[in-house]
Amino acid sequence: MRLPKRELCFWVFLLFLVCSCPKILAQDLVNATIIVNGTYTIAETDDNFVCVTLDWWPPEKCNYYQCPWGNSSALNLDLHHPILAKAIRALNPLRIRVGGSLQDQLVYDVGNLGFPCHPFRKMKDGMWKFSEGCLGMDRWDELNQLFNKTGVIVTFGLNALYGRHKIGKGVYGDVYGGAWNSSNTRSFINYTISKGYRVDSWELGNELSNGFGASVDGGAEQYGKDLITLKAILRDLYKGSHQQPLLLAPGGFYDQKWYNKLLQVSGTNVADVLTHHIYNLGAGDDPHVKSKILDPHYLSQISEIYKELQLTIQRHGPWATAWVGESGGAYNSGGRLVANHFVYSFCTLLWHRLMGKGVLGTNFSGSSYLRTYAHCSKGKAGVTLLLINLSNTTEFHVTIQNGMNINLHKGEANHREGSSVDILKKFVTWIGKKASDGSVKRQEYHLTPKDGNLLSRTMVLNGNPLVLSENGNIPALDPVLVDAKLPTSLAPYSIAFVTLPNFKAPACA
Repeated sequence: MRLPKRELCFWVFLLFLVCSCPKILAQDLVNATIIVNGTYTIAETDDNFVCVTLDWWPPEKCNYYQCPWGNSSALNLDLHHPILAKAIRALNPLRIRVGGSLQDQLVYDVGNLGFPCHPFRKMKDGMWKFSEGCLGMDRWDELNQLFNKTGVIVTFGLNALYGRHKIGKGVYGDVYGGAWNSSNTRSFINYTISKGYRVDSWELGNELSNGFGASVDGGAEQYGKDLITLKAILRDLYKGSHQQPLLLAPGGFYDQKWYNKLLQVSGTNVADVLTHHIYNLGAGDDPHVKSKILDPHYLSQISEIYKELQLTIQRHGPWATAWVGESGGAYNSGGRLVANHFVYSFCTLLWHRLMGKGVLGTNFSGSSYLRTYAHCSKGKAGVTLLLINLSNTTEFHVTIQNGMNINLHKGEANHREGSSVDILKKFVTWIGKKASDGSVKRQEYHLTPKDGNLLSRTMVLNGNPLVLSENGNIPALDPVLVDAKLPTSLAPYSIAFVTLPNFKAPACA
């Protein structure tokens, strides 16, 4: 989703759907009608709405007796693996954010660094239990070769603590004092420009906004001053360039007072984008992670963050836009024993291929376990719906109606005799039949776990397991064609994308 009238880029570690039962057993059948309003869009997503983070964690990063990161960081990832390039191209244009927890301990081996370039190492007293690490320019060159080859849109998270020193303990982490030394950042950005590498946006610091990690002495006021310094560096180094990168801030958990103060101190047109992180499921070892995921009311609470952030932008920074800079469901390497399984998954590729930028309003007053989202279809006429069934016992038979026609007839009904409710009911039925005259078909993509096992690592599309070919090619993601006059059957604990090519939506024209 996106804040009204503002662009949003949703960064993806893992989009999630978690449940507690290992098998799916349907017991109930419920009819549901979803009304889609295609007269206007309620929001708009960015072209590269699907985004990913390339973190800095070394193999020694462990949580809850597991060490899942392996060689997956920006420093040790096999950049020449054929599957990597194919996956990136499949999501083109894909935004990759290079950053994460360790970025405020990362220095850049360029200019007058003054000491050897060492990798991250375990360190008992270090922030996040790791020492300072270093990015060599040879590795930065290799990363940019991959980015250029695959058309990646790059966001880079900069070290906001360089030159500062630990002065005490906060509620959740260390407090760092002293002035920010921007010299290493300036040298790194200058090197990047000199090599012709395109960085779409720079972000200062990671999770410094409200003390859940490390924090800066002086809080939002000091951070706002640092942001002004970085903006001046960008304006100077990119002077005369046709490429003017965005400045993102603060890359942390939303705190109203902190974000308000940041915008007030930094001033107009300094922060182009406000980024915030979402880990609304809590820690990965939380025994209630699954029950939280199964509770649609709990999941909906996160929308309050968007509302509060929207108010902050409207009141203090109307020039800025809002992005979700990082999201992974559960923090500390994801939900233990559920991450990397169907129960913690979502078909991002189908979203990227099917869901357009225009977000449409839906009206559904039935079970909260049926989640509904509607967009203009991507690159073609009509609309596409995403339906998620969070129930393990209910199969929904979903009928989709056009709210534009319903509202039109409702107005006409005021001038007719008889019950307006009865007329409306008749008209809804007529819409379904009228839209289905002839051989009109819709396209459906149903996603379920292999063998009905929610802990399976294989996703099934319309009955066919999705497995890479021997050459690492992505399998075909083909829909089933369904008679438009029939309802969509949504199995328990399943996901479906439904494309309606003949749906009349003026907002999508």
